[in-house]
Amino acid sequence: MSFTYFPTSYKLKSQILKVFWITVAWTFISLFQFFNIYANLRSLNVDISHIDPMIAFKGSILVGILAGIFGGSGIVFIWEKWLRTEPYGWTIISIILSYFVIYLMVDIPTTLYVTSNQLDLPVFSAKIWEIIIAEHANFDQLQSFIFWLIVVIGTHIILLVNDKYGPGMFRAFLLGKYFHPKREERVFMFLDLRSSTTIAEKLGEERYFHFLKDIYRDATKSILLTKGEIYQYVGDEIVISWPTLKATENANCLNCFFDIKRKLIDNNKYYQETYNVIPEFKAGLHYGYVMAGEIGVIKRDIAFSGDVLNTTARIQSKCNELGVDILFSKYLLTKLNLPDQSYQSRNIGEIHLRGKEQKVELYTCLSESI
Repeated sequence: MSFTYFPTSYKLKSQILKVFWITVAWTFISLFQFFNIYANLRSLNVDISHIDPMIAFKGSILVGILAGIFGGSGIVFIWEKWLRTEPYGWTIISIILSYFVIYLMVDIPTTLYVTSNQLDLPVFSAKIWEIIIAEHANFDQLQSFIFWLIVVIGTHIILLVNDKYGPGMFRAFLLGKYFHPKREERVFMFLDLRSSTTIAEKLGEERYFHFLKDIYRDATKSILLTKGEIYQYVGDEIVISWPTLKATENANCLNCFFDIKRKLIDNNKYYQETYNVIPEFKAGLHYGYVMAGEIGVIKRDIAFSGDVLNTTARIQSKCNELGVDILFSKYLLTKLNLPDQSYQSRNIGEIHLRGKEQKVELYTCLSESI
């Protein structure tokens, strides 16, 4: 299996999935709010005999669904992009104003539903709209507005933290998966930018920084598509990791490199016009057992340690010397189920790696589609 491009549908699917889970979470929050208010009214012996709790219950579900669809879509499709690309002050003001509009889009229909059903009146009844206007002018409405604003901000923070640690890693933190170190079998790829020093001198600090942002953005799409996890950015190098089963499934770890290469080739015109540079990567891959666990006190992170990382770095460092773009160990090749007619592997031979007593047999490969 090989990829000819990073499909837009994959990104869209990921975004829709985010909106779905936001909708589910916010529906539960809305129901919790309903039960909390209902329980407090009962405990205070407030007369609520004129209120049908089932209608209010359904109204809470409607709030969660509409809030998730409209608010979740705002966060995922619009606000995240604004925060990344627009001036910060303008973005904050725009988010608050759009939140106000979304709040009304959610609150007015649900209030119409609940009030019209409680009073058994049509939604266009003048009395219904008098009640709605009166409710939106009291202090309770401000409390609700602030409550859901906090929910929105909290959701956005969670998404940003999840992006920071990468897919799956934030969940691992929450579940305490790596609180105690554990042994894992993983594949690592050290992806390094060719001629990075020359490019940095040519572009200068600021343009080089933007150049790295652009190529990392393009590379990330392929990494996610092939189920990889970004372990570290080290200057102009990306360290990518997979659990072994995910890496070897359809040769994902090789697909990742060649899809990144293909993506950069497709964007050659942009890089040439913007930076007068054509970026190229070289990569080293290896697999083995590592210890994985949380590390740090002030700034906690999930770290991997083991000889496999050092070996992978040494393999990657041989790319220039051997005149190839990608190198991987025989140990990894035996794990890979190379797709028929997709890759042509070539034995490089047993190579002495710095710091290693025994030589390591290395391979390279070419993709049929490039």
